[in-house]
Amino acid sequence: MSAHTQASTDKPQFYLTEEHHPENSTNLGFWLYLMSDCLIFAILFATYAVLGRNYAAGPSPADLFDLPLVAINTAMLLFSSITYGFAMLRMEKGDKSGTLLWLGITGLFGAAFLGLELYEFNHLIHEGAGPQRSAFLSAFFTLVGTHGLHVTFGIIWLITLMVQVSMHGLIHENKRRLMCLSMFWHFLDVVWIGVFSLVYLIGVIG
Repeated sequence: MSAHTQASTDKPQFYLTEEHHPENSTNLGFWLYLMSDCLIFAILFATYAVLGRNYAAGPSPADLFDLPLVAINTAMLLFSSITYGFAMLRMEKGDKSGTLLWLGITGLFGAAFLGLELYEFNHLIHEGAGPQRSAFLSAFFTLVGTHGLHVTFGIIWLITLMVQVSMHGLIHENKRRLMCLSMFWHFLDVVWIGVFSLVYLIGVIG
């Protein structure tokens, strides 16, 4: 072995290595965040279960809730999960424009869900059934409103990722971020199914 080859072999090799984003730590951190959100919603569901029948001589769920409207709202959120699934399929195919198209449709369904929820809140408050009216309504607005805030955050996150994909394409980092948002979005669907069943369905027909 020549002296030149030996010298180059003896040099430290740290400059040849590339730093990679610790993907495992990102996934772990996001799962921990979802678990903390699960605890928050579990507490809110438990609070509603305790206070949900304390009407303070005020209106009950059967007096207030419009099940057909809530069913349409539920469909908006469920459809948004389906369209997000289509976006992930296009992402796996490397189809940037298809991914952006389905993400945009997902955002529209999410915005429709929020619009109907805000309409319901405004209608209830206009009817004198605001959160200060009874313990039932306080628990209702807190639970449903917290979920709505999560959907709002999800839409902002979705728009941010659409901008990043438009600028940088379906690079590894953007795929990882889209996967995290996918878990978050489907998590909100599961929570809403619980809200629809416990708060609206059982409240009206129970």
